[in-house]
Amino acid sequence: MEARLPSQDDPEVSTAVRHLYTDAERAALALAEAATRLQDGAPGVTDEVWAAAAEHFDEKQLGALTLEIALTNFFNRINHTLREQAGKTW
Repeated sequence: MEARLPSQDDPEVSTAVRHLYTDAERAALALAEAATRLQDGAPGVTDEVWAAAAEHFDEKQLGALTLEIALTNFFNRINHTLREQAGKTW
């Protein structure tokens, strides 16, 4: 049997870990996921995702969160391009 990674869309997984995160953390994670998934046909950051994050974070915090998401994605892409394991060399 092939191993299967948990998916955020899997109701069993999301229910099992939902209590581990606050509503604000879940909104931030949803924003990060939407901003990151661009190449697989995902819609990106929808108005609904942004509005959910804006319920928990002010404009300055949303800006910082967006910058952190972008910076993390940037380093992940650099590491992938150079075939470097994240955090191993820099």
